[in-house]
Order: sequence, then C-alpha cells, then structure tokens
Amino acid sequence: MDEHGRRGVLKAGGALGALGALGLAAPAQAAPWTWSAAGSVAGTGTGADPRWVWDPEADTLVASVILRGDVPKVNALLRTWKKNGQPLPDELPSDLRDFMERARRLPSWADQRKLATAYEFNEKRGLYLGVLYGFASGMMSTVIPKEARAVYCSKGGADMKDRISKTAKLGYDIGTRNAYAPDGEMIVTCVKTRLVHAAVRHLLPQSPQWDTVADEQIPISQADMMVTWHSLPTTVMQKLTAWKVPIPAHESEAFLHSWQLGGHMLGIADEYLPASWAEADAQAAQVLTPILAATPEGIELADILLGLGSSVDGGVLSKPILGAFTRFLLGDRIANWLKIPREPIWDPLLRTAWGPFVAVREGLLPFPTAPQVYWLFDEFLRKAALLFLSELRPISIEIPDANRPS
Repeated sequence: MDEHGRRGVLKAGGALGALGALGLAAPAQAAPWTWSAAGSVAGTGTGADPRWVWDPEADTLVASVILRGDVPKVNALLRTWKKNGQPLPDELPSDLRDFMERARRLPSWADQRKLATAYEFNEKRGLYLGVLYGFASGMMSTVIPKEARAVYCSKGGADMKDRISKTAKLGYDIGTRNAYAPDGEMIVTCVKTRLVHAAVRHLLPQSPQWDTVADEQIPISQADMMVTWHSLPTTVMQKLTAWKVPIPAHESEAFLHSWQLGGHMLGIADEYLPASWAEADAQAAQVLTPILAATPEGIELADILLGLGSSVDGGVLSKPILGAFTRFLLGDRIANWLKIPREPIWDPLLRTAWGPFVAVREGLLPFPTAPQVYWLFDEFLRKAALLFLSELRPISIEIPDANRPS
C-alpha cells in the first residue's frame, strides 16, 4: 500500500470513530473504480482511478500564483472578466493568462444545436430546475462528506451564504440562452471555479482543522468532482423522471450535453464524463450513492441553506416548508441525518398531492377540485426558482489565498 493509501486508512479509521462517537451516520466507502471509459464522452481513457487524479496543470499553476503573492492582484483583474468572449486582462501573469486562454476554449465535441435545445428545455422546466438545484442537488451536497468538509474548512466556509450563492450561479448561468456563447457567462464561471478548486487543493492540506477530519491527503479529486457533478444533472433528471415529467428524448440529450460541457470546462477529464443518462446512472450508483453520510460540517451547511428562504418575501419559503421539501426529495434517512424536523402538515401533503400537481401542470390531468393546494405548490416553485436561479446580488468568484480562519 502506498503512502496515500496508508494515510487514508489511518485517517478514515479516526474519522469513522469520531462519527460514531457523535452518533452520526458512518459513510460507506465507494466501490473500487470499475466504470469503463468506453461509456464516456471520450469513448476511451487511461483507466486511472479518479480518486487519485486531480487537475495537475491548474494545480501547479495556482499554487505558484499563491506562493508568489499574486492572488490579490489576480482577483482584482479577474473581477472585470465577466463575459465568455471578453478578452482576458493584459496585466494577468503570463503563465496564468496562457492557461486561461486554453481553459476557456470549448472542446471539439461541443454541439451548438444541442445547446440551443438545452436552453429550450431550461426555459420550459426552469421552475422545476430551480427547486431541484436548490433542494435535491444543494441539500445533497451537505451529505457528501468530502465536499461538506472541504467547503466548511476552506475560506468560503466562513461565509456560507456567499459560498452557496456562488454555487447557485453555476445553475443560473448554465440555464441561460447564451450560456456558452461569447455574451454568456458559463465559461467564465467554470474557469474561475476551476482556479478556486486548484487553490483549495493547495491550501486545505495546510489546515489543521481539515487535517483532523479529512480522510484524504488532497481534496477535490476527479472522483470528488464527478460526485458533485452527479448531484446536479444526474439527480435532477432522476427526479424529473420520477415525477413523470414528459421530456422528449432530444431535450433530455441536450440537457445532458450542456452539463457534459460544464464538467469539461470545470476541469473534469472527458474519460470520466458519462456519454448517456444510462451511463450517468450507472456511474452515480458507484461513486455517489454509497458515500452519502452526515458530518457536523454538513449539518451546519444544511441549516444555513434552509435559512436562505427567509430572504424571499411572502412566507412561502419558510424554513419548515423548505425542510419538508428536502425530506420529500431526499427521503427520511437524509432528512434525519440533517436533523430536519418532520412537518405534520407539509410532509403528508407533499407525498399525496405533488404527483397530481405535476400532472396538472403538464396537462396530463384536468384542473383539480382543490385549487388552493395547487396554487400554493406553484407559488412555491416560483419563489424557489427566484431564490436559486436568480442573481440576487453581484457575485464574484475569487481565488482564495488562505483557509477558513480558526
């Protein structure tokens, strides 16, 4: 066993013991990597286990930027870079500028026709997507142990509302008409996020707080990024399918394509990006589902995320209602991990009325005889979409140069 493996085993044992003492769920381990790159967008690959692959070009570069003391200057310059087609600032360090010029290019397999169809899908399903990005994907991230710990212990963990807003921007940008076009912002968001991830890989191993709870030597591996990726498009499509939302095959394929591109632009190797929904489901069953568990960091993150509803007027998104919807989407086990109380009215209402409500919205059933409930659900969708898919304030994704203050 190599040094990475020995250290991981020792740390995992300590972490699991601590979790047991706290009465939290002990995370199951992901199975050995067996998913074949033949099912990826690349169609082939090295076969390397993504748990031991990171983003070497970006990691070496950003570590150098931090060590040179260039982060404040770089962040100030990159605040002016907002649109995909906008030239990079001339004053950027030449090595960083050269990397970003390469990183901002779409891959040869980008399909503009599919991207146009993806926007049509996002436009039609935007209300559902707002809820799912927030309460399926967003809340699921709090029970992905490595992600929850990395977020909590990094600089962004000191201001979790800001950190969550930056994550929500990704969902907003990918749903716009011009997401990957010169006047869009998705490429900018992805490239800046890729730089942030590289910085976190350099900084977190220096954090005593993270070192105490982590079961890995370097955070945000390719496997970790794929876990997060699956918490977004794969989980969203699984929920839409479960709700029996009718989605034409070409729209489903286009939605996947937009997220395949997103993954590529975030620095995920093409050999790990699933080429179809069937491949995505198979990979998620291996890398996402088995590792979900509670952590103290995730519980705190979840509580803050549920509290975001108070920023929306009207009271429709109260914390108890958001908690009930989280329980409905992710199930009792995860809701209990996150210490979300049961709601005597909303829990049974969602279980019994949500399916018919979706059928009504999709024109599959006539308008019900109890319109108040369905109006309430529709209002909930609109408010949640406003909260999670709108730019509530200017958001600047910036490279950190330190970990979370103790």
